Amino acid sequence: MHPVRKKRLLVITAIVLILSAAVGLVMYALQQNINLFFSPSQIAMGEAPLNVIIRAGGMVVKGSVKRNSDTLAVAFDVTDFQYKVTIEYRGILPDLFREGQGIVAQGKLNNDGVFEATEVLAKHDEKYMPPEITEALKNAQRSTGESAESVQSTY
Repeated sequence: MHPVRKKRLLVITAIVLILSAAVGLVMYALQQNINLFFSPSQIAMGEAPLNVIIRAGGMVVKGSVKRNSDTLAVAFDVTDFQYKVTIEYRGILPDLFREGQGIVAQGKLNNDGVFEATEVLAKHDEKYMPPEITEALKNAQRSTGESAESVQSTY
């Protein structure tokens, strides 16, 4: 093999190896930091992984908020108008958190099917709703055949 070709081959091989290593490291980092969103229906059907950090969200069911008077522990149910999931959170809830409003919680689903949240995010105005929750509510509405207003008024 000609020395110039041999040198080119070595340079190209080195570039391919470096790029492969960089892509591998990026993929590994993303795998550790991606938090997938699951609706209450997906969680109830067993599609959500256990003991892995995920996001869950929906509408807070009216009358479901239970606060511990001695600690900052709060438990409440979230629904997509098909299924409900209980979320437990220890901390101060956002000012905009209230029953009948959309929330997204980040945490882990335990073996009992209870979502243990480490962070709770509430929507910030009357019209905004995270795209994941909007899609989950639309899917639930299509399968039940009820209008969003009639379903939301029951929660």
